[in-house]
Amino acid sequence: MSSEFPTLHMMCGKIAAGKSTLAAQLARPEGTVLITEDSWLDGLFADQMATPRDYLRCTGKLRAVMGPHVAALLDAGVSVVLDFAANTLDQRAWMRGILEATGAAHELHLLAPPDEVCLDRLRRRNASGAHPFVVTDEQFHQFSRHFMPPGPEEGFNVVRHDA
Repeated sequence: MSSEFPTLHMMCGKIAAGKSTLAAQLARPEGTVLITEDSWLDGLFADQMATPRDYLRCTGKLRAVMGPHVAALLDAGVSVVLDFAANTLDQRAWMRGILEATGAAHELHLLAPPDEVCLDRLRRRNASGAHPFVVTDEQFHQFSRHFMPPGPEEGFNVVRHDA
């Protein structure tokens, strides 16, 4: 077990901002579990995800079953790095629900590199073939229109990571 007070680490940042890289680093300590949305979506729904609308439908299903699981891990004393996007009010409300169901500490990690940096990383990631999903520049911009950094009224412990 990681500590008397397990921590839920959440990731906020546009596509290719570095969320998964940071998540892997945060998951290194003993007693910490990394749960990666893209891996689960790929394993469960890869053949059903062709559009952003498909992503929203599939991630909704995944979140419905993953929320109670994450809460159970936290209640068992295991820290969780949740490599799911926390980029909108609705996504963060889902994560807030997990926190409210547990006594866990939390950190919301905000990564905010410029779009040019994200797009360069995205293009390199797509070319490498190492990521389960290819995201076009158009899709990047489509999803980025919905990005909303957390505000103080949301009550998260925000840890900002500058580029």
